[in-house]
Amino acid sequence: MRALFVKQDDYSPSGLIGDAFTRLGYDVTEFTVVPPDRFHSPDVTVTFPDPASYDSIVAYGAIWAVYDDTSIGSWIHDEIAFTRAALAARVPVLGICFGGQVLAAAIGGRVERAPEPEIGWTTVDTRQPGLIDAGPWLEWHYDRFRLPPGISPIATTPLASQAFIVGRSLGLQFHPEVNEAVLDTWLSHGDPDELPKAGIDVGKLLEETRSLAGDAARRAHELVRRFVTDVATRPVDDAIQQVALGE
Repeated sequence: MRALFVKQDDYSPSGLIGDAFTRLGYDVTEFTVVPPDRFHSPDVTVTFPDPASYDSIVAYGAIWAVYDDTSIGSWIHDEIAFTRAALAARVPVLGICFGGQVLAAAIGGRVERAPEPEIGWTTVDTRQPGLIDAGPWLEWHYDRFRLPPGISPIATTPLASQAFIVGRSLGLQFHPEVNEAVLDTWLSHGDPDELPKAGIDVGKLLEETRSLAGDAARRAHELVRRFVTDVATRPVDDAIQQVALGE
């Protein structure tokens, strides 16, 4: 089994999600959209691989906004097209935060600025607890996705939809991959003033991440197991597929 991890940048470790896919026997290939030397000027030219060459695709998060093509360039439209091609080929996609927003955009939804940022370990209201646990899950986003008619969220918070299923794919707003190592990488490469400006105590966030490490790992591994054994194997309703792809 082959999995493609789409990393929007070089500072997004695969974390707990990578561990889970590896333990399930997947041969993982990583594809980085924006190389390290272009992190501050991300308007690069990208040729995405053929999604049909893989059994599953995981699209990770990013510091950028899906709708900000002025800053990040045309590759965001190419990534949305790549995701639509994966859906058309019935290749399961697990979209995480930015990746979940790309998945929503690929099926005709939209991405917008949220009323306020959602950062920290958060419990979600899950409508399918057999698939999405209530958490807590690590949130770190300023934007949110709006789903198209016919697709309903299966988990929410007061600020944003948190999960949805389309065909064999699962979009998430939260970050199930996060452990202390992932968070350390984000903090070391991000704006040191970002979290304090948002009213977040970085020390407390790190301590909470350490204290939740065991439970977070179990939740993440179980989420991946459910994704590959349940969502990714579901029959695809052609009518829903056509609606999702705007056909």
